[in-house]
Amino acid sequence: MDRIVIIGAGQAGFSAASGLRKQGFKGEIDLIGDELHLPYQRPPLSKKYLLGEMSADRLTFRDQAFFDQEKITLHLGKSVTALDRAEKCLSLDDGQRLSYDRLILTTGSRARALPDSLGAMIEPERLFTIRNLADIDRMQQRFQAGAHLLVLGGGYIGLEAAAVARQMGLTVTLVEMQERLLARVTSPQTSDYFANLHKAQGVDLRLGVALIGLEQNEDGLIATLGNEESLNCDLVVAGIGGLANCELAQQAGLSVSDGIVVDDYGRTSDEAIFAAGDCCQLPYQGRSLRLESVQNAIDQATMVAKTIMGGTEPYCPSPWFWSDQYDVKLQIAGLFDGYDLLVTRPGKDERSCSHWYYRKGGLICVESINDPRAYMMGKRWLEKGQSPNPDSIANPDKDLKQIAV
Repeated sequence: MDRIVIIGAGQAGFSAASGLRKQGFKGEIDLIGDELHLPYQRPPLSKKYLLGEMSADRLTFRDQAFFDQEKITLHLGKSVTALDRAEKCLSLDDGQRLSYDRLILTTGSRARALPDSLGAMIEPERLFTIRNLADIDRMQQRFQAGAHLLVLGGGYIGLEAAAVARQMGLTVTLVEMQERLLARVTSPQTSDYFANLHKAQGVDLRLGVALIGLEQNEDGLIATLGNEESLNCDLVVAGIGGLANCELAQQAGLSVSDGIVVDDYGRTSDEAIFAAGDCCQLPYQGRSLRLESVQNAIDQATMVAKTIMGGTEPYCPSPWFWSDQYDVKLQIAGLFDGYDLLVTRPGKDERSCSHWYYRKGGLICVESINDPRAYMMGKRWLEKGQSPNPDSIANPDKDLKQIAV
């Protein structure tokens, strides 16, 4: 096994490459990325970087010297145009061909774009998605105090964009098709908390209504909602979800279903090809899903590196997520869906609390709002498969560390 090629230079790709060297791999490693930048972290893009609080050079995982020292060959600004599984080789858009002994797909995901019927006639400098450095660089040029921003989507991306825009002095209207914010990922109680938070910060929330029209005239943009209301705005951010970048895998005949299907070890339907990160559909507690998080990208890619080097331990995800909005930090461990009991625990003040989700008596998820201690304890119990008594959790006079499990 002399050469491992990694397609995708995001968090998972970088973690796979560095993980292979840590595991003692001595062969060639090629890391292919379609951006010209050195591999960089993405969570700060729509927060500190957009706000001007972090420079681009601080986003990179490591400098060029690291890749030279670790003998990781970077192919930046390049895309893979074809994958030949029979010959174990791939073609780049510059005509170069690379052979491989093992291939790791860390192609990530992309922002879901507006349908052409809505966005095709809008100037690119007025319509944005949030996914990479180029997206945020474009936004920085147009996010000026006093401009009116329309945010489409009440998930994490949309809410974080709304929060940063308000901090930059923009007027913000947010439109969400569901009846509440964060409807796919959290409970009504957490939805209400963040709805009240954004309203208090001056965001105009329009819930339970869809965008059905978007036009541009000499004065800006006119958005038409499903209730026939019209809104005038200057800019639009579409935070309407993401799509797995699995087209290359599909064209190569790998098993694909809303992501590249992998087993507990990150193997695809081809034993020489692995996948990790946002592009994957992976097993989790008897079902299959995509976990779009930095934590999963790191952990799964690291596991793939260990497997390639002879490891036999399967990947057992322990999902955790976070979101920063204004001065509020939401931290989540586990997945809430399927709960039959929700326990709310008050925090140290009226702006903090935690929600504890149970299913058939077992703890499955913890959400903390400005309550890092609750998050850490909940995450620890989940990782150990332990479930604290719901009545004890609900009692704010009970110290979490003193609760028996």
